[in-house]
Amino acid sequence: MKAEILCVGTEILLGDIVNTNAVFLAQELARMGISVYHQSVVGDNSQRLKSCLQHSLEQSDLVITTGGLGPTYDDLTKETVADLFGLEMELNEESLRDIRAYFKKLNRPMTDNNIKQAMMPKGAIILKNENGTAPGLIVEGKGKAVVLLPGPPREMKPMFLHGVLPYLSRYIQGTFISHNIHVFGIGEAQVESMLRDRMEALTNPTIAPYAKEGEMLLRITAGAETPEKADAMISPLIEEICGLLGEHVYGVDVGSLQTAVVQELSKRHLHIATAESCTGGLISKRITEVSGSSQVFDCGVCSYANEIKQRIVGVSEETLARFGAVSRQTAAEMAAGIRRLSHADIGISTTGIAGPGGGTPEKPVGLVYVGVDCPWHQEVLELKLSRDFPEERELIRWLASSHALYLALQTIRKYSKQV
Repeated sequence: MKAEILCVGTEILLGDIVNTNAVFLAQELARMGISVYHQSVVGDNSQRLKSCLQHSLEQSDLVITTGGLGPTYDDLTKETVADLFGLEMELNEESLRDIRAYFKKLNRPMTDNNIKQAMMPKGAIILKNENGTAPGLIVEGKGKAVVLLPGPPREMKPMFLHGVLPYLSRYIQGTFISHNIHVFGIGEAQVESMLRDRMEALTNPTIAPYAKEGEMLLRITAGAETPEKADAMISPLIEEICGLLGEHVYGVDVGSLQTAVVQELSKRHLHIATAESCTGGLISKRITEVSGSSQVFDCGVCSYANEIKQRIVGVSEETLARFGAVSRQTAAEMAAGIRRLSHADIGISTTGIAGPGGGTPEKPVGLVYVGVDCPWHQEVLELKLSRDFPEERELIRWLASSHALYLALQTIRKYSKQV
């Protein structure tokens, strides 16, 4: 079965909102073994929407739309689908009762234009909305189906899971399972050269590389009758790739560097603290985005000023005078100082020149030092992060924070070898 995803909304085309609906739907359909070959976005215009739907139905068996089910004049998805299938619109009394009950529950008045949301193409399958006023629906005809879902994710997701999944279960002919290998510290070209023969030869499972900022992801996907059989096909390949890439693999299905760091700290009952200059608290932010980080993250000091580096973090006046704030020595003392201050097991530091100004021939923009200090390991990395893009301040800061997290992760894993 071939499917397409068509998201409706001028606000998506303008970039006012991020289209997370397509990501969710594609993932859920893949789990069911339904192939998604195309995704589209169209604005709130009946003629353009009709044209997109016609094209989608010519090449796919199933089209899932999100958006355009609201009460206003430019919410046209239902009407456009009804016109395309030659169906009349009629009032669905049960939907109207549900909408009125929803407004009553919120203790808000219902306006007349909300009645429009209860108007449905004749013969449509109605999908209840427990989280909003717009019911969803399914329209069938000529061996095709269009599923219409509301745009807000908090309404769309539960409606899909509780209403659309049971409907689509009749079409399930297996499942697709994917696992993600997260890679850091090795370039995409090098990884591709190491795995190219396998990428070209394999058809099930498959290997797909995705470049990210400063790291990459290898998605391993297999199709089989059951999730268990798909996993059995994938596991040996994951083991082989992890063996080839070694320490550059920071996790499988772990999500992010910061998640891997928090998980490894939690596993070993260790605590970490940060002293940041050029990254301005970005490492702390990334760590504390992870649920459970409060059990392993003690504190972070954003020591931008030299006075703070000296007075709070404990960098010596002599070090700052002799080597400067951006130096291997300062990074080392910052990492050691924040560990003493916090009594954490591991101290991480960053100091550098994020640009676009402030660089010199001796210390150019993009020069960053990342330090780690703990009883079993001390190290300072020298990074040159802007050879090609000296003006990209935020990219330099992000890459520096990623290198700091990766260094922390390597250090944490060395702990297990010491005990």
